[in-house]
Amino acid sequence: MEIKDIKKQLVKMLGKDKVLTDELDLMYYSYDSSFLTKLEPGKPAAVVLPTSTEEVQKVVRFAYENDIAIVPRGAGTGETGGCIAFKGGIVLDLSTWDEIVEIDAKNMQVIVRPGVIHARLNEALAKYNLFFPPDPGSSQMCTVGGMVANNASGLRAVKYGATEQYILGLEVVLPDGNVMVTGGMNARVIKNVSGLNLTKLMVGSEGVLGIITQIRLRCWPKPKARGIAMAVYDNLDDAPETVLEVYQAGILPSGIEILDGSAIMAVNQFKPQINLPDAEAILLFEVDGNPPGVDYDGKVIAEIAGKRARSVEWATDPKRMAELWEGRSITATAAARVRADGSRIFAGEDISIPLSKIADVLRAIRALGDKYGIKVVNYGHIGDGNVHTAPVINPENPEEVEKVLQLVHDIHLLAIEMQGSTTGEHGVGAVRRQYAELEHGLAVEYMRAVKLAFDPKGIMNPEKLF
Repeated sequence: MEIKDIKKQLVKMLGKDKVLTDELDLMYYSYDSSFLTKLEPGKPAAVVLPTSTEEVQKVVRFAYENDIAIVPRGAGTGETGGCIAFKGGIVLDLSTWDEIVEIDAKNMQVIVRPGVIHARLNEALAKYNLFFPPDPGSSQMCTVGGMVANNASGLRAVKYGATEQYILGLEVVLPDGNVMVTGGMNARVIKNVSGLNLTKLMVGSEGVLGIITQIRLRCWPKPKARGIAMAVYDNLDDAPETVLEVYQAGILPSGIEILDGSAIMAVNQFKPQINLPDAEAILLFEVDGNPPGVDYDGKVIAEIAGKRARSVEWATDPKRMAELWEGRSITATAAARVRADGSRIFAGEDISIPLSKIADVLRAIRALGDKYGIKVVNYGHIGDGNVHTAPVINPENPEEVEKVLQLVHDIHLLAIEMQGSTTGEHGVGAVRRQYAELEHGLAVEYMRAVKLAFDPKGIMNPEKLF
């Protein structure tokens, strides 16, 4: 079907206000935060802004009948090209569909539409002393639908896990336009082992199986107290050893973050008044729960960290906690400023590796940066082995672009070699699909078989995952 005819039919279905066809709008939707889309943008034929399941169905049925690609999109903050229409087609922007349908406090759950912003959801839940625990670090802009599609996790995954652990049921528009409800058509239960777990199959599927139109989430009671410990290390190996000993002591912090020497330097260069100690590594432990438990855990963490660290500080005062956390909170921004003509690129920055190999991997990444002459800033969620690598280059320099692509390729291979994964939380999208067979082997063929069963025409978010 001609692009002009696609646009005409979409306007007829949804009205002019819900269909974007101007070149400037389409250019905006050709990108996400990934470096890949800066090199290879994917322009859709049209963008639609549905705000009902029925509207999504209309668009999907139209696409199915005419073999047109469909690409679901949330806030567009992804870093893997996962919401980009590389083969053209129709982008469904679900970010404006931001209704909190129901807060069922008595049953510890909430029902939302996919465009609800993470921070807004937790603001609404706080009135009931509840919260949705996963914290992807982009709380003020990421959508819950995007979190489900990518199985987001983030800063507090150590204790609270990833998004999948909180999804009780989903409403999904399938590639032929039919609607499937998982987790029980009318269920409001927290436990349910009835039938194949299609909810878990949909979570993390990155839009290749269907479009999520409603989400039933489990909520947790909001903790009463919180504390933060900062430990400074002259020896990088001592950081993961401390984390392991804290676990062995029976302590499960809500988050454990690491900044290596490159991140410490970047933070101090960007905001000197923070004045982080010059060291091989800094660990930040966050603990939450009831006040007596938080005090006990903080004391034990300080004692354990003190065996190896140059210095340890424990704080429960909100002002001091904010000061201790500030360095970590600006690391991503600081990384982009380590050279005046440089930009941080997102091309493979969230590998996941075993805790026992973190120090070795950080050293190997540093060596790869030296090999290619590229500055790399390392930090991340050491508690679950999720390391963020931030290469900084001049993206207008073709030679540097070529080198950085080889660098991130080597980092992905390093992760697999070290018994890890190419992605711990940001997903595969188009950026990492080339590593599917290497990482999963025969399992990829069964992933393709599942995709084929749901989407025999291959119209749902093509060229993603594998």
